Amino acid sequence: MPKKKITKKEEPEELVVLEPTDEESTKPIPEETSIPENWQPKTELGKKVKSGEITNMDQILDNGMTILEPEIVDSLLAELDSELLLIGQAKGKFGGGQRRIFRQTQKKTREGNKPKFTTLAVVGNKNGYIGIGIGKSKETVPAREKAIKNAKLNIFKITRGAGSWASNSKEPTSIPYAVEGKVGSVKIKLMPAPKGKGLCVEKECGKILALAGIKDVWAKTEGQTKNKINLITACEKALRNLISTKTRPQDIETLSIQEGRLRLPENE
Repeated sequence: MPKKKITKKEEPEELVVLEPTDEESTKPIPEETSIPENWQPKTELGKKVKSGEITNMDQILDNGMTILEPEIVDSLLAELDSELLLIGQAKGKFGGGQRRIFRQTQKKTREGNKPKFTTLAVVGNKNGYIGIGIGKSKETVPAREKAIKNAKLNIFKITRGAGSWASNSKEPTSIPYAVEGKVGSVKIKLMPAPKGKGLCVEKECGKILALAGIKDVWAKTEGQTKNKINLITACEKALRNLISTKTRPQDIETLSIQEGRLRLPENE
């Protein structure tokens, strides 16, 4: 009988995992870009974004460029979320109507009452970029679309940090220092809070801070805060003061200050 040949089983090759070098681990993560289809830019800035000459939102904001097309923001911030704020109130007995996103006003004429709707929208990527816009129209749908469009055109970045004396955390979940904003009689003051405290602020302002990427904050308000438009505008001014406030170099590491988007190493 012929003997069968015995063959040895081939052992699988070992996988070699290449660890990133120090230079590679410190490189910033590029932002994901998704250029909208059938977009024909009309401005010079839009043409640079579509051609790939500009690939980062910081290049636009740091140089003080004006954004005139919402598609620019959609291209550079693909993970952008939007939300409509409750600034109006439905009709109810003794003023107890339910809150809603449209603020309705009307003008009396000889032909009758002409209503007008006002909407306030906020957009953000929950990572350092936020925009607030207002839209007005005779109908609800155009007012909502205008508000979202204006919010994208008013995009700006904020500064985050860990400036609370009650916490030793170095994660930038709050703001580095207290800031104030004032519109009319409404005044709001945002103060850094320790990690895990949450957003101790009015609900509509809390939605803005959440979309901006702030998780812990204390707030104090004064004036006629029932006027939601003035309150939200004051909150926007306070957030803009974060990036305009000058910081000493020795305080950047102490307060864990991060401007705009948080950029982490690829291995984390």
